[in-house]
Amino acid sequence: MARISNIVLVHGAFVDGSSWAGVYDLLKEDGFTISVVQNPTISLESDVAATNLILDEQDGPAVLVGHSYGGVVITEAGRHPKVAALVYIAAFAPDKGESVNTIVGRAPSFTPPKQGYLFQDKAKMAAAFGADVDPKTAAFWADSQVPFGLNANDGAVTEPAWRKKPSWYLLATDDKMITPPVQRQMAKRAGSTVVEVPGSHAIYVSNPRVVAVLIEQAADAGS
Repeated sequence: MARISNIVLVHGAFVDGSSWAGVYDLLKEDGFTISVVQNPTISLESDVAATNLILDEQDGPAVLVGHSYGGVVITEAGRHPKVAALVYIAAFAPDKGESVNTIVGRAPSFTPPKQGYLFQDKAKMAAAFGADVDPKTAAFWADSQVPFGLNANDGAVTEPAWRKKPSWYLLATDDKMITPPVQRQMAKRAGSTVVEVPGSHAIYVSNPRVVAVLIEQAADAGS
């Protein structure tokens, strides 16, 4: 089988696509064509639509990658005909009818909903989201949060793409947002190829190399 050359990256809640920069650079160096979805995280429907726009532009099969809430997005958008494989990075891999809220509820680091959106408590975000990330970067995230819509948090998957497409899962063993047992259960249910690595929820930033390696494994599996 030929290596898949197209990679589509989907970010999670509270951050934007620029958080993929380290992984992007490594994949680019290895010759991949990478697209980063700037999904607005207002509703699952709009995030899937944003992802489908990028998938439509691919010139062939693609590996679709999601971090955190981005895993919900790729589980739904992954049914797109150009998606050959799914890669979950410390991510939600819901079954039909499941959402972030039904799987883990609202994290202790969240502040109460405000006008239909959720935020992380600035004082708690670094420890909860990226304890192994450079402190200046974690502080910047806390001060530049993208509002996370309740309609995204509560958005339920209609039919999981992992039922019909192969998947890989990177489990972060020090994750405080999606605990390792929850990650393990979702990955097992999805039949994913699993790699467990020490790291926080933001492992794709703190250890982009291990993330890029897993994405390349999925790409090498071919279309």
